[in-house]
Amino acid sequence: MGSGFSKMKKQAKMLEEKFSALQEEMKQIEATGSAANGLVTITLTGDKKMKNITIKPECLEDVDGLQDLIIAAHQSAFQQLEEKDASSGMKGMPFSFN
Repeated sequence: MGSGFSKMKKQAKMLEEKFSALQEEMKQIEATGSAANGLVTITLTGDKKMKNITIKPECLEDVDGLQDLIIAAHQSAFQQLEEKDASSGMKGMPFSFN
């Protein structure tokens, strides 16, 4: 009984290390979303933190429109990360970013 339990603990530790490595790998991924042909672009990191936002000057006159473009660009980048997350096999896992 002892050796079977020891083997399971070892396998669990290896799986935990693999998930940890995948999480670190996902943090290195970036996705850039844009709205209105690039008037607003947002870059998110794999852990879904905003890294960069670019707003072209011609959008600054319409604040309501600008807010909508920021939301659209963020949604675009977020969806790209979701797709990368799903293709990595991490979606739904306890260590996933979801």
